[in-house]
Amino acid sequence: MNATTVTVFHRPADLAAFAAWLDRMNEIASVAEGFVEGCHAVDDHPAFEPGFGAVFGSERQVHDFLDSASCSRVLAEGEALGFHRKSSDLVIVEGELPPPGVGVFQHSVTRGKEADFLAVEAELVTLSATFPGFEGVALFARGDTGRWFSVLRFRTAYHLSNWMRSPERTAALPALRAELTEDFSVVAHTTPFGSTLRTVDGRTRVTPTWKIAMLVLLVLYPTVMTLSRFLGPVLDENGAPPWLAMWLSQIVSVALMSWILSPAVAACFRRWLDPVDGAGWRVSALGAAIVVAFYGLTLLLFASVKWLHYWDYNR
Repeated sequence: MNATTVTVFHRPADLAAFAAWLDRMNEIASVAEGFVEGCHAVDDHPAFEPGFGAVFGSERQVHDFLDSASCSRVLAEGEALGFHRKSSDLVIVEGELPPPGVGVFQHSVTRGKEADFLAVEAELVTLSATFPGFEGVALFARGDTGRWFSVLRFRTAYHLSNWMRSPERTAALPALRAELTEDFSVVAHTTPFGSTLRTVDGRTRVTPTWKIAMLVLLVLYPTVMTLSRFLGPVLDENGAPPWLAMWLSQIVSVALMSWILSPAVAACFRRWLDPVDGAGWRVSALGAAIVVAFYGLTLLLFASVKWLHYWDYNR
C-alpha cells in the first residue's frame, strides 16, 4: 500500500529559490525505487507551511529514500541555502494511523473553486491556531486532478482530539464543504484488530462489528490451538500451576494477536473492512465466504494433523 513522506519547512526568505530547490528534491525522489508522485505544499499564503511531499509504493521505499545519500545531500544543500526543516519527516502509510498528533485529510475540490477553497481552508487554519498545542498545517495539491490533502500537526494526540471535537471546528466546516465535489475524508484509521474509521459526507463510518468478530475468530482459533500444543507443555514441564500457565498463555496470545497476527490479517482484508469501499453486499458476501473457507482449512488442519493435537502431546 502507498506511503507518503511529508517534510515541512520554516518559511524561507526567497520563495522562488525555495521552489527551485524543491524541484531538485522532486528530481531526486523521482528516480528512487517505488516513486509515484511528488508535490509542493502551498506556500504563497502565511497560514500554510511550506513543504514537500512524495508518494511511494510502500513504507520501506519511503524510508529507503529518506535514508539515501542523495536525499541527505540535497537536504544539506537546502540547509546551506537557509531552507530549514520545521519538524522531523512525517511518514503516512495508507490504511494506518498517522503519527500521534497528526491529522491527514483528503479533499476533492470543485474545478474553478480552488481560490475559494484556499481562502476557507486558511480561515480554518487560523481558527485551529487558537487552540493549545497547534503546530501548523501543510496543504498539498496532487497535480491538476482536483485532489488535495492537508496535514495538520498538533503537539499531542490529546490536543488534536480537542480541536477535532470542538464546536468551533464543527461550525466552520459547512463553508469548507461548499467548495468540494464530495465531502472531505479523514485518512482511514485502522485499529490492530482491523476496525477502520472514516469520515464521509459529514458522518463517521466504522467497520461493522460482525466483520471484526469473524476476523478475530479466524486469528484466535489457530493461535490458541498452537499455543496449547507448544507453549502449554513447556509451562507444565517447568512446574507452572494451571492458573498461572493459562495467564501466561493469554499474555502471549494477546501480544501475538495485537501486534503481529491481527494487523497482518487486517491488511489482507483491508478493502472488505473498509466501511465505505467494503460496504456493498457483493464485497461483504465475498469476503465473508473467504473467511469461512479459511475456517474450514484451519479446522481441517487441526483435525487431521495429529502432531498438532495438544491433548495428545504427552502420549
